Amino acid sequence: MATTSDEDFKRQGNMYFHNKQFPQAIECYTNAIKKNASVPTYYNNRALCYLKLKKYDNVASDSRRAIEIDASCVKGYYFLGQALYEQGKYDEAVNALKKAFQLARQQKFNVGDDITNILRMAKRKRWNELEQKRIRAQSDLYAYLKKLMFDDKERKIKNCKSDDSAAVADVNMMYDSYSDQLENIFRKVDEKHQKREVPDYLCGKISFDLMKDPVITPSGITYDRKDIEEHLLRVGHFDPVTRSELVPSQLISNLSMKDVLEAFITENPWVEGSDW
Repeated sequence: MATTSDEDFKRQGNMYFHNKQFPQAIECYTNAIKKNASVPTYYNNRALCYLKLKKYDNVASDSRRAIEIDASCVKGYYFLGQALYEQGKYDEAVNALKKAFQLARQQKFNVGDDITNILRMAKRKRWNELEQKRIRAQSDLYAYLKKLMFDDKERKIKNCKSDDSAAVADVNMMYDSYSDQLENIFRKVDEKHQKREVPDYLCGKISFDLMKDPVITPSGITYDRKDIEEHLLRVGHFDPVTRSELVPSQLISNLSMKDVLEAFITENPWVEGSDW
């Protein structure tokens, strides 16, 4: 009687997966791994089942194992990025998803917008998280400074003579003036931070960072020059989005987009040097 091979278990797992019987599929992929623990596909398949069941720790564990076996494993980084995103680990998620996207380009692996969509979401979540931390820190600082000012006012009033109402009035007036100045300073800081978000159309379609030198291809797609030239050099002479043939001489500076970028940076100086 023939024994069941790891490939047999994988095929059984695939059947269960297509029928959305994820626990049974997991069992089959686990048996495949027991037979042969050096195949990254088995870990990726099991990770995808765990992803469907929202067992993100298991997804991360299997994805990392797949990456250990094969450092160029697109699905490993992709599933890991999704798990980290769901766990709220946005920094790590962005790094994993960027790696997945880079590998997918190098391997001409067609993943559509799957990676790019969740990468944008992770970057936004990461930015929002940083903004919330900044707001909390700013609020704490404001409260601390207000208390220092209030304590200083009380101390000065206590040092005034009991019958010197003019001196007390001067202290109160100075406190009110400083309070107004402090509020104005913090209000201006708030106004500067209100719209701290980079629109998608200003970001490169390869790095997802704010473009610096936008160029347009014959297909009408705009890229950051550095990113598209690196793609053409390392991956191949084709447009990453349309897959049509493309050579460096066909890249034309997108002057309209450059004007829009310069206007955006002028209005939002915080964006320079930030990894939004």
